[in-house]
Amino acid sequence: MTGRVRGGRVARGSQLGKLAAGQALRGAGTRFQMIGRPEEARRILAERSTLQAAQQLVTVLGGMKGAAMKLGQMLSVLDVDLIPAAHREMFRDKLAELRDRAPAVEFTAMREVIEDDLGPLARVFADFDETPIAAASIGQVYRATLRDGRTVAVKAKYPGVDKAVAADMRNLEFFSRLWKSALPSAADGGVLDEIARNIGSELDYAQEARTQHRVASRFRGHPHIVVPDSIEELCAPNVLVTEFLDGSPFEHIRTLPTADRDRIGEVIYRFYISSLFTDFEFCGDPHPGNILLTADGRVGFVDFGLYHRMDPRHVEFERTALRAAGENRPQDLYDLWVRRGIIDPDAGVTPRECFEYVWAAAGWHLLDEDITITPELATAAVVHAVDPRAAEFRGMRRQLLPPEHVFSRRADLLTFATLGQLGTTVNWHRIAREWLYDEPPATAVGRATAEWRTARAGFTARRR
Repeated sequence: MTGRVRGGRVARGSQLGKLAAGQALRGAGTRFQMIGRPEEARRILAERSTLQAAQQLVTVLGGMKGAAMKLGQMLSVLDVDLIPAAHREMFRDKLAELRDRAPAVEFTAMREVIEDDLGPLARVFADFDETPIAAASIGQVYRATLRDGRTVAVKAKYPGVDKAVAADMRNLEFFSRLWKSALPSAADGGVLDEIARNIGSELDYAQEARTQHRVASRFRGHPHIVVPDSIEELCAPNVLVTEFLDGSPFEHIRTLPTADRDRIGEVIYRFYISSLFTDFEFCGDPHPGNILLTADGRVGFVDFGLYHRMDPRHVEFERTALRAAGENRPQDLYDLWVRRGIIDPDAGVTPRECFEYVWAAAGWHLLDEDITITPELATAAVVHAVDPRAAEFRGMRRQLLPPEHVFSRRADLLTFATLGQLGTTVNWHRIAREWLYDEPPATAVGRATAEWRTARAGFTARRR
């Protein structure tokens, strides 16, 4: 747990305890518990049962190509310094297994996949680099040049991956205990269906191409964000061709000066979090591998296989619930959740518990302070979220989270963890007020974005 005291930057280490359980926030007695207690996280991880569970998780999911890589990407944002020294090497080895498990498929096999969909390479491409530049959860990515001179990225599925993932999804019920420790009511059939539907959508390259084109069009000309467009006429069931985004990887971004990382962190927040409340769409797969920094300083985003549309009614419900928590109205929040069917009024869950649960899960959007997100904070948050023995919020964990909200909460947690890798300090609440209360932007990035939106709306109106 960390925050920035007014006028000063939040430090790592011992100062992480300053927003521990019991600290009053804005005089409301609210606890910003999600981002804290790294010492307790160490204790939990040190327990033999937890380490055995982690090993079992790696072993069981190791054969699930797509799912294993997704889990590896999530784990890759954790701070291994939180792991007790005696177990750190094992954890790194297991994580490397999971993260790097993408099968080494020879180009001859991948070429066959590409040519089955597009025809002979020489007919489509003037040049094709046979060495993959990235390994996605479903396929490998190559750099190529079209015959008209455009540089493109070509993502091709691993041979047979559709059947492998379909088999994994049929077995999803078997893993319900593992999912339930990470997601409220994850063993519920409706939620499992939602998870399977979203993971399965990554196999639909035609849909991903349409989605990426729509998102690229939405952000075209944006002063801080760039999304490479898909080349839809070259996209097929097993091949996705997009503009090539030339940029520096996330590891380079981490080395930049503080001011640059803070700006980039704000842009990441706006793309992954604000988009849900402004466009009713969001990417369900935020992680460092999908973020690049272009030479002109814009932040590029790739991979739209897990892009999710949300009914505006459900988005408004989330916004209303966050307002109630931020305005210290526990009873209103409780009543909202009872009406929505999240809370059983006979379950013994109190309005105060609902209130503190929201602050624990989403307090970084609500606390009107500069907050430095670090790997330690992100790791502690994940540990407390997935540890099923935690007494805190045990009543809430037994309640039913509707499936339409599962992936938005997942995206929120993964964005938080990704920002933790940057150590970026921002008053996230001031950005959130734009979509919480429709207030004008308070930052330079926000003002530039607002000007761009106004100009774009005017251009669209003139064309009509």
